[in-house]
Amino acid sequence: MNRKNYKKWFEECRFGLFIHWGLYAMRSAHEWQQSFDEMPTEEYEKLYFNRFEPDLYDPVQWAETARCAGMKYVVITAKHHDGFCMWDTEYTDFNSMKAPLCRRDLIGEAVTAFRNAGIKIGIYYSLPDWHHPNYVIDDRHPLRDNKVERDYLPYREFLHNQVMELMQKYNPDILWFDGDYPDTRHIWDAPELNRKIREANPDILINRLPGFSDFLSPEQNIPDGNENMVCWEGCQVFRGSAWGYNRDDDYCKSSQEIVQMLLRHVSKGGNLLLNVGPDARGNFPETMTERLLEVGKWMRLHSRSVYNCTMAPAGIIPPQDCHYTWNPETNRLYLHIFSYPDRRVRLCGINAEDVEYAQLLNDASFLALGVAEDRININGAVDQAGSVIVNLPVKQPDVAVPVVELFMKRK
Repeated sequence: MNRKNYKKWFEECRFGLFIHWGLYAMRSAHEWQQSFDEMPTEEYEKLYFNRFEPDLYDPVQWAETARCAGMKYVVITAKHHDGFCMWDTEYTDFNSMKAPLCRRDLIGEAVTAFRNAGIKIGIYYSLPDWHHPNYVIDDRHPLRDNKVERDYLPYREFLHNQVMELMQKYNPDILWFDGDYPDTRHIWDAPELNRKIREANPDILINRLPGFSDFLSPEQNIPDGNENMVCWEGCQVFRGSAWGYNRDDDYCKSSQEIVQMLLRHVSKGGNLLLNVGPDARGNFPETMTERLLEVGKWMRLHSRSVYNCTMAPAGIIPPQDCHYTWNPETNRLYLHIFSYPDRRVRLCGINAEDVEYAQLLNDASFLALGVAEDRININGAVDQAGSVIVNLPVKQPDVAVPVVELFMKRK
């Protein structure tokens, strides 16, 4: 498979699962808590490492939940900024196989489970490492108030060795780097690391390696537009601001909010990478699992308005509280209705003669079409007479977001 096609699978999947899991789940507050608390490595290791016991970890169940939700790829933390490694690495004893109450290759088990479920594998690897004695003490380091000069070259070698070890052991589809801060970019030797990775697997996708990324990944943000059709995914949390497990955060997005968030991403040509932070015993929070399964019910009926879809052609303006997606291969346009209108919806920028047929996607029920006889102003532009009008049923379909499927004529 060539690089162009490999990028194509990523843009067709549209929906992925982000998993932040590590020792920080025991602190149950934030994955950066070691830095917030300015806790030395020795204290952090003593407090959590010897007590990490993920006895309820069942990656097969994780993978099944993701599959049922309609997710097509996963990105899981192999190492976060605290330096704890969730796999059997030969380059440090600060890993899950050496943790006395764990003794498991957590990444290896996850890779097997998700691959068996037909889900692509992304491995998250933190470029910073607060545990390594040669990683520079920057302003984010737990020891930032006691800065000393460090020779970072041994850390660079360690980093390269670990990344290639992950490649050799698990052959991921995505390497998802994090922590590429401008003031520490000289440490990584990104050109050489990129060369090694591409040599091992020319088809892999790389993220956040300065100068060599295949796609963008804004956090908690959706770009205003995507006129240049940039390949991107939006990383979003289920609740709060923490990516790791937070015991005290009660709020959780509803399944409707998640579906709407997914559609906002796809309507701008992007993916949604939705994060879950499992607890220290290896469980997904129950509410998150319930929400994912509810999203899966919507996806079962509406996934063809998500997979293989992108933003609508230029000039097509969605009605208020609606978002379009478009499948260029089938030439079907999808209208996602966030706020159900009173019987009729006018599709500005779409001539009635350009639509062959319309139906509700959830049950494939016919929708009658009409033609607008007046001209209106919308968003500063004029929509001429002749636009198509879709006549909707009085009763709103009992789904999180109703979808109208429009069969467009080929031009």
